[in-house]
Amino acid sequence: MKLPPLILASASPRRAELLRECGLEFCVLSSSVEELAPEHLSPQELCQLNAHRKARAVAKKCPDALVLAADTLVFLDKEVLGKPASKDKAMEMLLRLQGRTHQVVTGVTLMRLRAHRESMFAVSTDVRFRPLDKKQIQSYLAKINPMDKAGAYAIQEHGEMIVEEISGSYTNVVGLPLERLQAELQDWRAAA
Repeated sequence: MKLPPLILASASPRRAELLRECGLEFCVLSSSVEELAPEHLSPQELCQLNAHRKARAVAKKCPDALVLAADTLVFLDKEVLGKPASKDKAMEMLLRLQGRTHQVVTGVTLMRLRAHRESMFAVSTDVRFRPLDKKQIQSYLAKINPMDKAGAYAIQEHGEMIVEEISGSYTNVVGLPLERLQAELQDWRAAA
C-alpha cells in the first residue's frame, strides 16, 4: 500500500536529507509551535510532547496528509542542553560534554488527523565524547555553526573530532531515528 502525502513538520535540513536518503517523497511545512520544557517530564516524554505539538499544528492545516514531526534534545545527567545562545555558551556545553557520555533523545510523531490516527515514539542514543581541551574544542567550533544544534555539535559535521563512541542509532543523533521510523511507516502502509 501507498502512504498518504507526507509532510515533514520541520525546517531541519538534516531531517530532510535523511528522508531523501530513504527515497521518501515529502514536502516541508515547518511548525512555529514554541517548545515546552516542563521539568517533571522524562527526556523521552519531553521530546514526544514537543513532537506531538508540532505535528498537530501542521496536521490542522493539512488533515489528509501524513505529518511527521520530531524533536531532538541532548541530555547530560537529566539536564537539557539545547541550542547555545552564543559561541561562549557552545564552548561551555562542549567542555561539560568532553570525556563523558550523554544521551541524545528524539521524539517522533506521525499523525493523520482526518483518519484519527497517530503514533508516537522516542529513541535514545548514548554518545561518549573524547577527552577534549579548550584548544581542541575551539578547533571543532571553527569548523561548524553550533548555534542551531542541540548540545552545540553535529555528529555528521566533523563528529570524529569530538565523538569517541555511540551506542544506538546514528541517525537519531543526526535528528531522525530512521530504523524505527521506517518500521513505523511500514505499519502505516499496511493499514492504508
